[in-house]
Amino acid sequence: MRQLLVISGKGGTGKTSVTAAFAHLARRTSPPISTVLTDADVDAANLDLLLQPLRQAQHPFMGGSIAHIDPENCEGCGRCEEVCRFEAIASYPAYRVDPLACEGCAACFYECPSQAIQMVAQQAGMWFRSLCQAGPLYHAALFPAQENSGKLVALVRQQARDHAQQSGAQVVLIDGPPGIGCPVIAASTGVDLALIVTEPSQAGFHDMVRVLHTTAHFQVPAAVCVNKWDIHPGETKRIEEYCRQENIPLIGRIPFDPTIARAMVLGRPVTELAPAAPASQAIQRIWERLVGMLDLAPSRDEGR
Repeated sequence: MRQLLVISGKGGTGKTSVTAAFAHLARRTSPPISTVLTDADVDAANLDLLLQPLRQAQHPFMGGSIAHIDPENCEGCGRCEEVCRFEAIASYPAYRVDPLACEGCAACFYECPSQAIQMVAQQAGMWFRSLCQAGPLYHAALFPAQENSGKLVALVRQQARDHAQQSGAQVVLIDGPPGIGCPVIAASTGVDLALIVTEPSQAGFHDMVRVLHTTAHFQVPAAVCVNKWDIHPGETKRIEEYCRQENIPLIGRIPFDPTIARAMVLGRPVTELAPAAPASQAIQRIWERLVGMLDLAPSRDEGR
């Protein structure tokens, strides 16, 4: 089993459109490459919008805990308010915890002499198992203002890996989060290859370099493709030169193509909607290179 992660240094580069196209192409490869899909962008998951899966199961995701004061056992000593450095405890008309201000540090829990404080786990989101034409999809939705997205990413990745191992799938295809924060680290750990989708702009170049430094730090092999390369050929050349200097494979360029936007509106992978479109042809070539890099091509015996 191989794990392919598609990420970007910033949002809006087209990584989800590319991931959805890969999912479609894996099914179209002859013979098909069995795939388990993961949407690890739990703060703004939208891979399901392009793959139109049928939801099969949903589960709560429990995040951190917050303090709760039992008024019947509270003696009103005020020790909890003294030790709370987040000013999450109010004393009027009775001692109580502001759930929006509580950081779950549990200092008040340990300091309460009457054991009137309990740490209560909070539901931070939901995770789902769905099924689309390309295969099973594990995805999630983090509730607003929650801060455990790295843990939720790790959870959906683990579910996808377990499914792949049990079913004998050849690849886990991960639509990763943008940026370089905890969700990206959780999505990157242990993958066989990270494909970084960038765009030819100063911001795109800068953020590509940051995410390449992140993958290098965690010893994750990385490759790059440039989306909408022809809107700024000069920046594309700059990206290519950087990749050449750093010995990073640049495995393809995708031209600007309005067909991608039309596919997004219709909720379909661009390679399925318009396989002859310039963007679809470019993504097809990138996918073929990835199949070779990950050694996903079946042997002749497997293909019989």
